[in-house]
This record gives sequence, structure tokens and C-alpha cells, in this order.
Amino acid sequence: MAIEVFNRYENKYLFNHAAYLKLYNELLEYMEPDDYNKQHEFYSITNLYYDTPSNTLIRNSLSKPKYKEKLRLRAYGVPDGDSRVYLEIKKKVFGLVNKRRTSLMLDEAYDFVRTGIAPEYKDYMNKQVVEEIKYFLSCYDLKPMVYLSYDRKALFCKNNRDLRITFDTNIRSRRYDLAMEHGTHGELLMEPGQWLMEVKAEKTIPVWLSKMLSEHQMYRTSFSKYGNEYKKMLRNSKVESESVLYA
Repeated sequence: MAIEVFNRYENKYLFNHAAYLKLYNELLEYMEPDDYNKQHEFYSITNLYYDTPSNTLIRNSLSKPKYKEKLRLRAYGVPDGDSRVYLEIKKKVFGLVNKRRTSLMLDEAYDFVRTGIAPEYKDYMNKQVVEEIKYFLSCYDLKPMVYLSYDRKALFCKNNRDLRITFDTNIRSRRYDLAMEHGTHGELLMEPGQWLMEVKAEKTIPVWLSKMLSEHQMYRTSFSKYGNEYKKMLRNSKVESESVLYA
């Protein structure tokens, strides 16, 4: 059964393809690809982020509060109506990320968020998380706002499965055609060849990893995929407005 509750720290790093290759190959001394990446170079992650019409959740997140939360729907690959997906609440409190999710069928998840009415319980659902999401939905007027997808490679530490590192590239987004089953098309969020690495650990990272990151001159950065998409949307809207104004 997939893990449905996470509590961990997540540190993010941005770099180009050459830097990725050097670091990735060194990491293989201590880490190994997850089961899927042992057979495939990448796997696709697709997400649908929900927010209020005035973007309350993402605007609050970007203000860097001590506590922030978001709701998203996640699938591995492109789902259809009968595919298993994850509806999840992601919270961050004083730097600690808490993620709580439940399995649902895609159509069940759509209906749940749209109506606020919890689906009839089935054995693949996490009943407690369903109730938490139901309460979350009662607090906000949420709509599907942004679709995000990317290609991922993931590594686990050979002697500590609590340490996980993911590499995401080809991050795409769209604010139209907000149906996960319609494919992964969208506009690139970063320049081609860029990578986003996330180091995920329940406690502190091991000394060997800290030393390796220092040797490669890699330093933590603040990067939210949804947050950067929102800022990019604002910049594009400003440019369009100025174009109309001076036309």
C-alpha cells in the first residue's frame, strides 16, 4: 500500500543538465533508483492544483507565513476516469512538510472537490484523510486553477529509506483545459535542460550528502512549482496589459 501520510523536511536545488549529470552519477554510490526508475528513465507526475477564484492559497503561500496549506490532485502518468489518483492536503509548518492523501478514482476526486460531499467509503480510501479534506473544502471556495506535470527520476538511500532525492525536469503548466485526462501539454515553466532537485528527509541529511552538495557548490533555494507558475502568470498578465495600453 502506498504511504499516505508524510512528515519530512524538503530542501530544493536548481541547476543545469551538466551539473545534474555529475551529481547524479556520484549519488549512485550511496543511493539507488526507485523500483520504477530501475526499468524506465523517467516517470510522469501530473497535478491539478485547487485554489479560490482570488488565488487565496497561493498568495498566502508566497507571503512566506509560518504555516501554509494547499490542496492538489496527483496522478502518476495520464489518468482516465477509472484511474487511481491521490487527493492530498499539503501543509508546511516551520519548515516541516506534512502531506496527507487518500486514494480515489479520478471521477470520485473531481466530484468530491466540486460538491464538497465525501464519496461513499471504499477500502482503498483513507477515511480519516477524506474527513480532513471534507473539512478543508468547507473552509474555501475551491476551483481547479492550474495543471502541472513533469518528468521525474527518484533515488532512495541504500541504507536509509527515509532519505529520498527526486529530480524533476520538463515542468509544464497550463491554466486552460484543466482535465488531467487530456494529457501533459502546457507551457514550460523553466528553461530547457534545467533540473529541480528535492532532498527529502525525516531528519537531518547525512554528512556524506552535505559534503557532496558543498563540493558541487549547490545551495538551497526556494522554489515552488505552483508559486513560480503563479508569478509567471502575473508577469505575463502585466505585459499583456501594457501592450494593450500602449497599442
